[in-house]
Amino acid sequence: MQGQNREDIIAGITVDVVLKEDQRTGKLTRGIVADILTNSQFHPHGIKVRLVSGEVGRVKSIIS
Repeated sequence: MQGQNREDIIAGITVDVVLKEDQRTGKLTRGIVADILTNSQFHPHGIKVRLVSGEVGRVKSIIS
């Protein structure tokens, strides 16, 4: 599942995100969502979240 719709993302789910410093390479980081930072319902590059680890990135996929 893609991470472009805010309604699909809730705190506590596992996601793959691209961190700001990894945007050029596209390297994915897996983690658990702590906070949703994007206010809009849709974002073409992925909803921005803060992981439990404190890292911030845009959701590229939701791990079910």
